Amino acid sequence: MLVIVAPDSFKESIDAADAAAAMAAGIRDAVPDAEVRELPMSDGGEGFTESVAAALGARTIDVPVRDALGREATGQVAIAGRRAVLEVATAVGLGMIDPGERDIMGADSTGVGELVRAALDEGAGEIVVGLGGSATNDAGAGMLRVLGARFLDEAGAEIGTTPRELARLAEIDLSGLDPRLADVQVQAACDVSNPLLGEAGASAVFGPQKGATPELVAELDEILARVARVAGHEGEGGAAGVPGAGAAGGLGYALIGFLGATMRPGVELVVDTVGLEAAVAGADLVLTGEGSVDAQTLSGKTPAGVAAVAARAGVPCVVLAGRVADDASVLLEHGVTALVPIVPGVTDLPTALAEGGANIRRASATVTRIFAAGRSTT
Repeated sequence: MLVIVAPDSFKESIDAADAAAAMAAGIRDAVPDAEVRELPMSDGGEGFTESVAAALGARTIDVPVRDALGREATGQVAIAGRRAVLEVATAVGLGMIDPGERDIMGADSTGVGELVRAALDEGAGEIVVGLGGSATNDAGAGMLRVLGARFLDEAGAEIGTTPRELARLAEIDLSGLDPRLADVQVQAACDVSNPLLGEAGASAVFGPQKGATPELVAELDEILARVARVAGHEGEGGAAGVPGAGAAGGLGYALIGFLGATMRPGVELVVDTVGLEAAVAGADLVLTGEGSVDAQTLSGKTPAGVAAVAARAGVPCVVLAGRVADDASVLLEHGVTALVPIVPGVTDLPTALAEGGANIRRASATVTRIFAAGRSTT
């Protein structure tokens, strides 16, 4: 029996590689001679660099960066030939900041600029940026400043790039933008289709999880609108309205509008890079999963992407998750054979997160036993 395990991370519990290993262990608990291939996945958020680096056989370098609040941290860039892969979550990730310390008005994407600059220093001709999991809402201004842009107020004085400072923005000077960017192809891997502004934009949809109150959401949206207006990116056809521009607090917008990036669903990029289509062909079963699944999982999340590949190959696909919402049943109409919660009983969240690996292993063994029993009776 050949089983492909292709999970994303179970957020705040276990990363994608360890989740894949736990799934594989559970499968072998049930069927010791099963052949298992582990293909850790990502949709552009946490674990994106690791997943793509493993598939490419890339080397990973540590990069000194500033996190979203300007504190010293270490990010990573994967290098494979002239291709560099990075994710914003390793530099300005929401998970790097304790909930009580989050300050969306005082956060910026400086660390992402430091990762991009490191990729340029390595001679990259192509940079792939995984968007997702950021603690920022600065329209990528912090990143752009590191790369040579200057943000000026009405008096022509340079200002900072947090939303608090950008409220005074009057001009963006791109004359000092790193010239190496002109010769680099930038791809943005994204799991959302939100524009920069409005009710479906970065501030309204993602701001609250980063600490924005309802009053701050409106203020933040106006600040992002100011950036887009000053840059000439508003209106029909402008970068602010491109699907995905609202990803990672507007980093998607900055990559599109200032660096000429192309947007692509992150899970599709990872599917291609790890060779999932070829791996699933001829498999008997596919297991995937992540921390929580619901109807929104269809909008570019890893389990939906993996299930689509399995469906095209005619292979059953089971999704494991820490939380399975009622509306997740819609996935059963899109290539998913079954949705399996991994938590065995009533428990508190800290315990569930701490026991993620064990729960994934146990659930994987149960699924495999049921699947193997079904095969033996046909």
